[in-house]
Amino acid sequence: MKVSLIEYTPNPDYTAAFAARVCYSSNTEKLKLDNEGVKNILRRVIKSGHHSVLEHVNFTFLIEGISRVATHQLVRHRIASYSQQSHRYTKIKMESFVIPKGISEEAKRLMKKHFNASIELYNKLLDLGVKKEDARFVIPQAVSSNIVVTMNARELLHFFSLRCCVRAQWEIRHCAIEMLRLTKSKAPVIFENAGPSCVGGRCPEENPCDNIREIREYFKNL
Repeated sequence: MKVSLIEYTPNPDYTAAFAARVCYSSNTEKLKLDNEGVKNILRRVIKSGHHSVLEHVNFTFLIEGISRVATHQLVRHRIASYSQQSHRYTKIKMESFVIPKGISEEAKRLMKKHFNASIELYNKLLDLGVKKEDARFVIPQAVSSNIVVTMNARELLHFFSLRCCVRAQWEIRHCAIEMLRLTKSKAPVIFENAGPSCVGGRCPEENPCDNIREIREYFKNL
């Protein structure tokens, strides 16, 4: 999988801080903020829960080689825009499959055998004149595609709190961490405490991880 940041709101920290400043000022001539002013007002409004100002900041990503298993989870985050590679129009190839990490060599062999069989059947259906949109019914969810995702900073914080967690499915977690790495490089104040819920507060799980301190350190230094 490859995650790229292809577009974002210029000066994202400043944009969100400026929006927050407007809320508390009656004089538009006094709205200019220096770096310290941006940090102070953003930290204050984020801590207070005034997150609507973060909706003025948007990030657009290109995610390549992600499985349909993971994109089905991704699109559940509804406050976002998605444009995904269509297998109605693009042909599926053998190299288009994602194999889970951490499984045994025997498990990999069996999965590849299944992928080969599905591609063979898929191609036979195409040869019989079946449309791609119908032939794809025989393809496993491991098939990969590319997707463009746009989210605002407020939704990204929510997305990271869920999908960066070690209990999230491994593929979407990897995607979320790479997205966080990219956004943090452009908006270090907005995302300075971003990550799974345990980074900025209490773990919501019934049985929290034993290494929360290490997890917090990892995301602080991301």
